[in-house]
Amino acid sequence: MTDVTFESLGVAEPILRALAAENYTKATPIQTRAIPALMAGKDLLGIAQTGTGKTAAFGIPLLQKLSIGHVPPQPKQAKALILAPTRELAVQIEESLRTYGRHLNLRMTVILGGVNQNTQIKNMAKGVDVLVATPGRLLDLVQQKMVRLDAVNTFIVDEADRMLDMGFIRDVRKLVAMLPRERQSMLFSATMPDDIVKLTHDMLRQPERIEVAPQSKTADRVEQKLYYVPMPQKRQLLSELLKDVSMNKVIVFTRTKHGANRVAEHLSRTGVVAEAIHGNKSQNARQRALDMFKTGKARVLVATDIAARGIDVDYITHVINFELPNEPESYVHRIGRTARAGTDGIAISFCDASERAYLRDIERIIRMKIEVVAHDLPELTAEQRQQQEEPRRPHGHNRGGRGKPSGHKPGGHGGGHREAADAHNPHAPKKRNGSRPHWHRAKDKKREGAA
Repeated sequence: MTDVTFESLGVAEPILRALAAENYTKATPIQTRAIPALMAGKDLLGIAQTGTGKTAAFGIPLLQKLSIGHVPPQPKQAKALILAPTRELAVQIEESLRTYGRHLNLRMTVILGGVNQNTQIKNMAKGVDVLVATPGRLLDLVQQKMVRLDAVNTFIVDEADRMLDMGFIRDVRKLVAMLPRERQSMLFSATMPDDIVKLTHDMLRQPERIEVAPQSKTADRVEQKLYYVPMPQKRQLLSELLKDVSMNKVIVFTRTKHGANRVAEHLSRTGVVAEAIHGNKSQNARQRALDMFKTGKARVLVATDIAARGIDVDYITHVINFELPNEPESYVHRIGRTARAGTDGIAISFCDASERAYLRDIERIIRMKIEVVAHDLPELTAEQRQQQEEPRRPHGHNRGGRGKPSGHKPGGHGGGHREAADAHNPHAPKKRNGSRPHWHRAKDKKREGAA
């Protein structure tokens, strides 16, 4: 399957030329199965982990479909609509489609929150062939009658489970109700919780189901390591590890926006070029940080889980979990940033005593014990011991911004999951899949034992 060429799949010459310019000639497994099905006009349900080539899997057939007998769109119309949960993923998809379709005369644009809407309204004035959007801002512009969805003949939802986590499924359903009934639809998701299963039944008609990798499994080519290290020594350990020159393109994940800023500032003080990316930064600042990292001007990108999906940067050598995520699925998506497109990668996690419950959840979902590596940091200083003993508010499970992380000020932006896309979303989901905060679980077990 790995030797299947795009030419053998029936991809048109202008698209083949664009792919060849990117040294992109062999199809991945999901592309090998999805492209013929989509070219045949079928609906599609794709279940695949990140880094499997989903964007090209739906993008290539879409571009080919739009280019055959091309008729320019009417004002404010879009012929194809792609929904993405985060601004970064929306930008990434549009950039990829522009690359694949560079020899086609197709108009494309992105609609997302966090920036002024006037440019987006102007771009939609003449109509577009492909519209990539985050749900909140698109719904706003549709309600303002600046965007029409009556001509959409291809509809794609990417990272559907992330949409659910962030509370956007209700907006997605509203948008689906506005679309023509006669259309080709696709939905991609790494996992299939009940709400996503229901959405597929409502949205897709007799879809081709393609499942490339088992759900919630970590990337096979990622070497995983674990350091037990007290929180006051995490920055020190990070600096020690970064002395290794082989760590030349590194994403460091923190749980909070403030934590990301502090780690990036610490690295900059020690001479490491680092950029932070999170929801408190403007869209332009986020894009600038991402561009610095992509081009190699910044060696380290410090990110909250906003970057766990949708940021497709080549040749990331290492992912470091400075803090373990409070949702185990996020660990899978974080480490999926490395070992992409057939390369190998290394994921390193730091775990202090307060994060042991998170670690147990992660090892349960990935069905393996992560290899523990010893560090040779000196004993904690008196100041570090005092810092460790200071009571810290625990980080609860934070579905769709319910509950605030430590350091969050009342009245600010939503929690970790919600920060990744349009500003405030009132449709946060209820907690699901047993997402009780870890500090209650011991009590639960005691009650179960007593019962």
